[in-house]
Amino acid sequence: MHPAYSVIFFTTASGAGYGMLVWLAILAATNAVSPSLASGVTIFVVALGLITSGLLSSTFHLGHPERAWRALSQWRSSWLSREGIAAIVTYIPALLFALGWIVFASVDGNWRIVGLITGLMALVTVACTGMIYASLKAIPRWTDATVVPIYLAFALSSGGALIITVLAILGPLTSQWAWLVALATALAWALKLLYWHRIDNAAPVATAESATGLGHLGTVRQLEAPHSGENYIMREMGFQIARKHAARLRMIALLFGGAIPILAFIVAGFVGGPALMIVALAGLAGTVVGVLLERWLFFAEAQHAAMLFYGAKAV
Repeated sequence: MHPAYSVIFFTTASGAGYGMLVWLAILAATNAVSPSLASGVTIFVVALGLITSGLLSSTFHLGHPERAWRALSQWRSSWLSREGIAAIVTYIPALLFALGWIVFASVDGNWRIVGLITGLMALVTVACTGMIYASLKAIPRWTDATVVPIYLAFALSSGGALIITVLAILGPLTSQWAWLVALATALAWALKLLYWHRIDNAAPVATAESATGLGHLGTVRQLEAPHSGENYIMREMGFQIARKHAARLRMIALLFGGAIPILAFIVAGFVGGPALMIVALAGLAGTVVGVLLERWLFFAEAQHAAMLFYGAKAV
């Protein structure tokens, strides 16, 4: 599949924003941080800014962005509609959570409940995003059982890296929370390694023989290309990346997105002050690079079943 930058930005930015809301709900519920104007404004502006910009960028991938609102009407059958509705609904508790944190400087009682609802809705929205891709049977690599857990894990990993960095700068925060972010990061990349192993060793779901229904006659081969020039399907669904390039990019993503942040956030659990801020920033930088590469590969390595009619042997 063609890795559209608008969709890559959408899934990474909104995922990080929702992840921040989940972590903030947990921190508030456990009284790990005290509400303050500076922390509240910074965290909610960053989180909601990432969510909003990500959602808006997703409309750029549509042929008619002005009609994006119509997607909400298909909630009975479309995960895209469900995601859109969940995203809109999440704004309600999120803004109330921000009100309690910033204006009333409270995360107790009903404000705590609002925070937990915000975190839950954030997870629901990310799960719906993952299901948009996991439900597309025409792209076998996306239907793997690990896809939705991976989306959730990377949202928690990137959101955790962001919130630890913000609180390391603004404080105060018990630095041991960074260990939980390291754990979330390790879980995300463990799931990704499992995903890569599964798709690399999966048996073909469809072949040129099964797609044409001519398998009983023997091996099917293409005599002539269906078009004399490149068309939309070939551009959007026929993108291919060489195996050696994919392997190299996987290693780079694992190094920057996995090894560096995990090490950084483990170290962050032992330090404080300026040292905490420095290692948190290093962990955040590695996370950004790694997640962007991971998401690019998610699209670039996928192959649409339509390509069976354009020369592909199997998908």
